[in-house]
Amino acid sequence: MGRRLSLDTGILVGFERGTLSRSIISADDDICLSIVVLAEYMAGVELAQPQYRPRMQRFLDGFLSGVAVLPYDEEILDVHVTLLAWTHRNGRPRGQYDLLIAATSIATDRVLLTQDKRARFDELPGLTVEVVDRISQ
Repeated sequence: MGRRLSLDTGILVGFERGTLSRSIISADDDICLSIVVLAEYMAGVELAQPQYRPRMQRFLDGFLSGVAVLPYDEEILDVHVTLLAWTHRNGRPRGQYDLLIAATSIATDRVLLTQDKRARFDELPGLTVEVVDRISQ
C-alpha cells in the first residue's frame, strides 16, 4: 500500500513546468488535493499569460482525472480553527490558505507534500510534512 498524500500547490506547479519529477509519487500512493490547492492553481491559470493557459489547463484536467479534490467540510473546519488558534497563541501566524491546506491534510490523515519551506508547515501540530526539492525530469 502506498502513502496517503495531500499535495501543495507548488507540487502541481513543479509537475506542470517539468521542474519536479513525478517520480516523487508512485502509482500506489493515494493522492488528494485540498479545494484550496485547486483554487490556487486555477487562479494561476487565469492569471497566466494567454499563451500558457491552454497548456496549464490541459495539465490540470489530466491530473484531476486520477486525484480526489477534498471540499472544506466540518471536520476540516474543526482542525482549521485549532491551527488558527495555535498560531495566534504561539505568535506564529500563517497565511490562511496554508492553514486550510494543512487542516485538510491533518483531518484526512495524510502527509502534506510541499516545496514551500517558508510556510513552515513542519511547525504545525499534528501535521506530517515532506518537503521536496526541485528535481529535474
